[in-house]
Amino acid sequence: MESEINTESLINDFAIRCFRDEGDEVYIAARMAFRAGLAANSLWGSQQAIEKYLKCILLLNRIPGKKVLHDLREALNLIEASDNIFLDLSPRTMDFVERVDGIGRFRYLEVSRVACSRDMVNLDRAVWELRRYCTLSGAQRLIKLRQGVIPPKYRLDGGYLENVMDNMRDPAREPLLWNNAFFGRRHRRKIGMKPWLKCVNAPLYLNPQILGEILKYVHLPKDVIGAYRAHKRPD
Repeated sequence: MESEINTESLINDFAIRCFRDEGDEVYIAARMAFRAGLAANSLWGSQQAIEKYLKCILLLNRIPGKKVLHDLREALNLIEASDNIFLDLSPRTMDFVERVDGIGRFRYLEVSRVACSRDMVNLDRAVWELRRYCTLSGAQRLIKLRQGVIPPKYRLDGGYLENVMDNMRDPAREPLLWNNAFFGRRHRRKIGMKPWLKCVNAPLYLNPQILGEILKYVHLPKDVIGAYRAHKRPD
């Protein structure tokens, strides 16, 4: 019996350290990319952070997620199909998760890309909502967002983000708290940042006729190959 309890604790520790803590680090890195206007890295970082939080939720609730890989929708489907936990996420967070699931996982401009500075706020909101479930404590799940109300603060015991915020000398602290309306001690009603919008068409979108030649030398996901085989060159 003692061995079983110890194993359960070790599994929970694995979920926290390998998924939640790693997700926290990637989240801060994604914020830095947004701040610098790096479209590809901001979207990729957003997708990776959300992926890790979802995998943490799956493991803490003992929901098998071996087939998730980088598919956020698959992770959400597994959680929704389970009776172990219910995710109460806002429509804005769901829209952002769906969007980064569609384009954030592509790191090599396999598909066309659109990113903007305000997506950093969408990322902050998504992380604030998802992290509530990355713990064995149920208290944080009762905290919710309300339209027009400053997001309430919560803390996760031993959380990586909490440790960064508490350490005034941590070099990650400033990038985490910069214009962050969801984390930190300040209750921000407004945030200001230099707006940017970056849109770029993928080479294969513009010239799908080269797909066959590209596939002789480069690996592309099956869904991307199928989409481009059905795609006609834009006028």
